[in-house]
Amino acid sequence: MEVVSIGKVVNTHGIKGEIRILSHFPFKEKVFGVGKKILIGDQTYTITSYRVHKEFDMVTLDGFHNINDVLFLLHKKVFVPKNEIELEEDEVLDEDLISYTVLTNDGRRGIIKEIFYASEHNKILRIQLDHEVLIPYESPMILKINKENKTILIELIEGM
Repeated sequence: MEVVSIGKVVNTHGIKGEIRILSHFPFKEKVFGVGKKILIGDQTYTITSYRVHKEFDMVTLDGFHNINDVLFLLHKKVFVPKNEIELEEDEVLDEDLISYTVLTNDGRRGIIKEIFYASEHNKILRIQLDHEVLIPYESPMILKINKENKTILIELIEGM
């Protein structure tokens, strides 16, 4: 089963078994919610409550009602099965973007070498053409993402 990392358990909250997950996953509404399944370690858990508190995703898991029950989850990564993430036609996981071919408006081809976040909401693509360029994901320079052909069409500005 192919899984996608969605965060890490960083702490507990209160005494009733709630855990804090630090997540920068862009499609949180698709993976966090009552009844959704998450994987921590090699176990699957069902979410029984979910809320956002500051920058954390606060989750209570089925069968855990006490802080002592969830301490073993601290500092573990949280995953979801990739096939359970229902993306819209224009949505692409970061892991999948890495394999996409980049095509430019002037006919060059390249690849995405890395995706990183300059800030919580500022995703940057590091693209290798004949030289390296950095392009914000939410930019008018990205003209089209074709999931079927695994290509991204970008329009470079003068000097790039």
